[in-house]
Amino acid sequence: MKSVPMLSSAFLHPAGESLPEPLLALRKERASALVDMPLPTRKTENWKYSSKYLKLADDMAISLPAEGKTGNSLAVPGYKVVFINGVMIPEASEYPDLDGIEILSFNDLANDEAEALSAKLGSTLNHDQVQFARLNGARFEDGLFIRLKPGAVLDQPLFIIHETSADASGSAYPRIYVEAGANSQLTLVEEYTSSGEASALVSTVTEFNLADGANVTSIRLNMEGENVQHIGATGVLQQRSSRFESHCVGFGGPLRRHDLQVRLEGEGAETKLNGVVVTQGKQHYDNHTSIDHVAAHCNSEETYRNIAADQSHAVFNGRIHIHQDAQKSNADMNNKNLLLSNGAEIDTKPELEIYADDVKCAHGATIGQLDETAVFYLVSRGIGRRQANVLLTMAFINELVQQIPVEAVRETAQARLSDFFEQTFQEA
Repeated sequence: MKSVPMLSSAFLHPAGESLPEPLLALRKERASALVDMPLPTRKTENWKYSSKYLKLADDMAISLPAEGKTGNSLAVPGYKVVFINGVMIPEASEYPDLDGIEILSFNDLANDEAEALSAKLGSTLNHDQVQFARLNGARFEDGLFIRLKPGAVLDQPLFIIHETSADASGSAYPRIYVEAGANSQLTLVEEYTSSGEASALVSTVTEFNLADGANVTSIRLNMEGENVQHIGATGVLQQRSSRFESHCVGFGGPLRRHDLQVRLEGEGAETKLNGVVVTQGKQHYDNHTSIDHVAAHCNSEETYRNIAADQSHAVFNGRIHIHQDAQKSNADMNNKNLLLSNGAEIDTKPELEIYADDVKCAHGATIGQLDETAVFYLVSRGIGRRQANVLLTMAFINELVQQIPVEAVRETAQARLSDFFEQTFQEA
């Protein structure tokens, strides 16, 4: 019988010691739980399509140093916080100075604040489904704590620039915790980029805790290089009448994985999840989403679209769980997929699990190729075949890209998508 692969003990070595004592104690506790942690295999249901892409060499266990370039691809029109290899760089950051809003590095927390935070970290996630969030919990060396007091409004988007500088092999563990008070408002943009050519692992965790009436928009832009494996998790807890909106744009790599878990715990809560993924070459991207309707009168809307070219592989697994007391729930999930070559592969699995009887739910998924009739029509009107392919493919995802509420992110995403089309389509 073939033995189950285990997480190398190299990944359990102590990381930096600059955190406050309560967070160091939490990290030590989480690390002890990783001993003999099995790595996912094809028999691991939520990793069945992605496990073969996971490559964890021992030299990747070393924490990458907090040094390297501090540039970023976004022309930031708001506030920004810069992280290099999971550690905040204060001199490269620009903070808001507004009443009711606190933005603090984990390393700068007082002991009592760190004690309170340690009780909350990980509370938004189902760790049985996001195994690598445990690794982040055992290895993070810094993080960002964002607290909005009741009624506080951040007047501009807050950009979190996560840069992986991989001049040598190693890993980084960015962490964010957002506490949005009652009726507060926040737009948070996370951009993941990289420099250097060495193999690297980035394991990220972002958590949102929304109090009654809070309104949070999360935008996630994943643009790291071909040498970076990225495994991320986002957890969301929503209370009464809160609203959470997510826009994720992902470009493929050797392994890209994002788990997004939303739990609607208060009546009248609403969530909207949009996602766009493009892959080419031999790239891979896996999106796993989960929405739990726990309370009654909650609404969720989810739309994800994937484009795969060449020999690449994209995965979508979306799950909506309507709990017994979640009467009058409205839930809609839609996943559309476009294959640009015969060698590309897309796996999709939309799931509905309903235990209440007075609900309105729908889900659907499609996989197809460009419509040759539509291509022929455009070509017959004098448009080149390559441009016709670009126009039709962009139209497939543009509806979601245009919904991103921050112009700088839309422009960056569209520029990268143009590069994707330039490489994918050849003039015919």
